[in-house]
Amino acid sequence: MSGLMMFAALLVALFVSAYVFRFAGQTATGNAPRFRDMTFGVAFGYVLAAALFVWAIYYYFQPKVLDTGVPNAGVVFFRWAVQGFIIAAIAAFLFRLFGRKVGTEGTKKMFRSMPLTAAFGILVIIIYAVVAVFAGAIAPYGQAEILGAANVMAGGDPAIGGNPDYPLGTDQIGRDILSRLIYGAQNTVGIAFVTTCLAFFIGGSLGFLAATLQGWLDQLLSRGVDVLMAIPSLIFALLLMTIASVWANELGVPLTIFMVLIIAVIDSTRVYRLARAVGLNIVVMDYIEAAKLRGEGLGYLVFKEILPNAMAPLLAEFGLRFCFVFLTIAALSFLGVGIQPPLADWGTMVRDLAPFINFAAFAPTAAVAPLLAAGAIALLTVAVNFVVDWMLHKSSGLKE
Repeated sequence: MSGLMMFAALLVALFVSAYVFRFAGQTATGNAPRFRDMTFGVAFGYVLAAALFVWAIYYYFQPKVLDTGVPNAGVVFFRWAVQGFIIAAIAAFLFRLFGRKVGTEGTKKMFRSMPLTAAFGILVIIIYAVVAVFAGAIAPYGQAEILGAANVMAGGDPAIGGNPDYPLGTDQIGRDILSRLIYGAQNTVGIAFVTTCLAFFIGGSLGFLAATLQGWLDQLLSRGVDVLMAIPSLIFALLLMTIASVWANELGVPLTIFMVLIIAVIDSTRVYRLARAVGLNIVVMDYIEAAKLRGEGLGYLVFKEILPNAMAPLLAEFGLRFCFVFLTIAALSFLGVGIQPPLADWGTMVRDLAPFINFAAFAPTAAVAPLLAAGAIALLTVAVNFVVDWMLHKSSGLKE
């Protein structure tokens, strides 16, 4: 009950502070438009943000070790998060500054108009791409190589079960977590990229075809897409992957191939709807009619006329769809029907390394292993969304 009363008192204090903040602003600025037109909700938002900022500073400087000698895991992880945010902001700023000074005139102009969030997203995507391509040269061990020690704690401190040779520790069967994390970029991100490209090829081609020809083909494809979209995608993919796991053993085909095809077909329905909607707006343009009167074929209309003018929304959708495919693959791997061993995968690593979380109470660094795999998934998703938001802001509509 005391906790509830404290929460109520804090809420009342925030409401009163918001009223005082707005009134003081109106008085101090002579009822300037910024404060005169400010709603109470906006004032409350400012006060809440300020309160959270003050609390964050207070919590950041709390001791990392309690009086009982037990590490304060919450403070440790919070400090890591704040420091990571500051480092990411500085890296994004320097990367944008570098892009404004080095490169062609086109890239320099792009970096000059680029927000800091987009610069951070592009930097993260470049780092992931480099790690994925050169994983074999970067990783200290093989992704399936079983070493001499199992369940080695992260951090390299022998006092808590660590080993300097394995800075992020090893898993239950003695595989180096750092190496599997690096190879996970190659497998998870690479497979997600291939799957997204295949989904766009299927969905985009059929969508433009339906928009151009219309008639019975459009109705047939659209009704089939409606049926597939009515089923929750993750549940549908899980059901099909369960069936495919039986076929994979009988046909001798890797289950990963079935996963790529299943996810590509399921996600192509979303791409189809977008491509068809954009295509229907383009096929009524005068230049399309002129191309038809010239006797241009279907391939010319789709690839030379419709596709260039639909590129902006499709590129934005590609980024979003890549995130959904990436998360779907990680979820299926976490459930055990996605990317199969011995390939390293971040979703599988989160599932296999989850027991290390239990050691966070006395050794926060020991709980890093599963959090790194989950963080790698979250970081790439956020980075791609930052870039997609910037692209949507920068380019929208049809080409002139």
